[in-house]
Amino acid sequence: MANKFIRTRKTQIQSLFSIILLCLSAVTFSQEATQYVLTQRALEEQEGTGRIFFVNDFAQYAPRNALDMLEQVPGFTVRDDDQGRGLGQANTNVLINGVRLSSKSQDIRDQLRRVNVDNVEQIEIIDGATMEIPGLSGQVANVTTRGGETSGRFEYRSNYRPDYEPSWFGGEISISSTTGNLEWNAAFTHNTNRGGALGPSIITDGSGTITELRDTYIHSEGEYPALSGNLKWNAPGGSIANFNARYEKTYRDFSNDEQRDLVNGVDRFRNYDNRDRDYEYELGADIDFAFGPGRMKVIGLQRLDDSNSGSDRILVFENASPSTGNRFLIQAETTERIARGEYRWNAFGGNWQLDAEAAFNELDQSSQLFSLDNTGAFVEVPFPGGTGGVTEDRYEMILNHGRTFDNGVTFQLGLGAENSELEQTGPGGQTRTFWRPKGSFALAWAPQEGLDISLNIARKVDQLSFGDFLAEVFLEDQNANAGNAELKPTLNWDAGLEINKSLGPWGSTTLKLYANWFDDYIDIIPLPGGGESPGNIDNAQLYGFDWNSTINFDSIGWEGAKLDLTITLEESSLIDPLTGSKRSFSRHYDRETDIELRHDIVGTDWAWGVGLEYNHVLPSYRLSEVNRDYEGPVYTFGFIEHKDVFGLTVNLQVFNLTDGRAVLDRTVYTGPRDSSSVLFRESHELEVGPIYRLQLTGNF
Repeated sequence: MANKFIRTRKTQIQSLFSIILLCLSAVTFSQEATQYVLTQRALEEQEGTGRIFFVNDFAQYAPRNALDMLEQVPGFTVRDDDQGRGLGQANTNVLINGVRLSSKSQDIRDQLRRVNVDNVEQIEIIDGATMEIPGLSGQVANVTTRGGETSGRFEYRSNYRPDYEPSWFGGEISISSTTGNLEWNAAFTHNTNRGGALGPSIITDGSGTITELRDTYIHSEGEYPALSGNLKWNAPGGSIANFNARYEKTYRDFSNDEQRDLVNGVDRFRNYDNRDRDYEYELGADIDFAFGPGRMKVIGLQRLDDSNSGSDRILVFENASPSTGNRFLIQAETTERIARGEYRWNAFGGNWQLDAEAAFNELDQSSQLFSLDNTGAFVEVPFPGGTGGVTEDRYEMILNHGRTFDNGVTFQLGLGAENSELEQTGPGGQTRTFWRPKGSFALAWAPQEGLDISLNIARKVDQLSFGDFLAEVFLEDQNANAGNAELKPTLNWDAGLEINKSLGPWGSTTLKLYANWFDDYIDIIPLPGGGESPGNIDNAQLYGFDWNSTINFDSIGWEGAKLDLTITLEESSLIDPLTGSKRSFSRHYDRETDIELRHDIVGTDWAWGVGLEYNHVLPSYRLSEVNRDYEGPVYTFGFIEHKDVFGLTVNLQVFNLTDGRAVLDRTVYTGPRDSSSVLFRESHELEVGPIYRLQLTGNF
């Protein structure tokens, strides 16, 4: 099966990179072309409509890089990249030199960290609809940089937790340089993760009687080393070529061990272990050059993720009875190949852009299930539905148009469609074709200085998780998904209204109201032949608002102090596929609050701060289970920072000052939860404990 997929993709890969090479050749013939950078021209036209910050504006924070600066911009929060369907339209609210990153594996935060503060000219906060980049709306940060001599940056991170193994060696080292028309950077990153919780768990029957007491110890650790690099060539004639590459390894181990003491029955020890050994890489390139009356940009990207995971669940009985257990192994290879073209020009009083994209996604997966026999050996047992492949070939085209009216109102309109073919091999394998209309509308208005209003509406198609087509076992909770060959991509109407108001010396505030209407929403559904699996629900809705503010206290005499506040409230609803009644989304975070007070002591290199994080998560639903699993719900922290310790910035933080917990409330039924009695309830509030974090940052 894998060979078949490889053969069918060779031609696609060759075609993709042939396009890139052709466009590289075109660069050579574009030397006489007039430089035509729409994004920069748009910024010049909109001068005065946004907020502009320079390095000196952040002097009190002693920033080391562009991210340090951007995180201190009043009322602005960096939006994480949406690793969704293909490259599509812009999906983050940060640009570098008016250009969005043509990568899916390199996070925008990582890119900003590698821009030395000495190489930042300015940061402009502007409404995305004025940028002539389809998909942008609301507040967008454009970081303007300049080339510089060779410079480097390093960051050291460590975490210590009582009762758990510490993490001593995390961080990053990067180097960047400009030589003539070439700009490049390279980085080695070692991210680490340590988690854990411990304490008692209680099991009760349907009447509330205690049937079992458990001592639970949860521990996880992960190591994620990665190499990445970027190269930019400012070619003659105004052409620009970018190349990026990234490689990452994953070493993750998780365990959940329990001593189980039964009121009636044999005491036992439950050991659960899960391990992941993965690697992934990404190669990408884009070329922007003058072509005819406008400019052409061609993008090529290839990604591969090779995953090997396994889990064991073993029960050891205290009466010396033979142990019982299972093992589940998954080997999966996921690939994504994208070729995209963007042609933009000016005509009829506005700007135009025609986008075309071809994307080829593929999963090749093999799963094995084993049972522990009386000799203590794992013996493979049949596991139908766990092995197979899924491919999706997708083609889309969208025409975008934008213009600015005399009253300062700017709009963008994009209309198009995608055609995709889904093919599955293995149990229930079939081939299906989908045609989906897509588009977006954005409106930006600045009725007065310091007030910006934007509206956006978009029709989107969500990316499927190909693993949902195949069967999977979850040994920790003794659940299983049967796999579903009938899955369809979710359609989403996305609407948002954003209002940004400058408060002058007091700071800034932003309010965003949004709504989503889904067709073919994916959640756990009962299958006609029995069992359960991710499947489509006819429709679902989500409504919410996000309030983000920065309040400066200089005006009341507390110099160098500020408060950052973010509050998110959401309401969701769908028709439960089992009960037919209305409920919220499974495991949905519907209430979140982040508060941080920071004080940079004037005239010194010292800063300190305190903060609070609150989250409220809703229950998740399966055929015979309702589960609410969360941490907190309140975490508090405090930090102290010195900005010049032998040239380094030193930050020491203590997290979880107020004893936030790992909380579980799980109800399991004897059968379908709409018609069955309670089998048991499991509950715990496990101790997480304080977390001590040390971070050292420096430039060279």
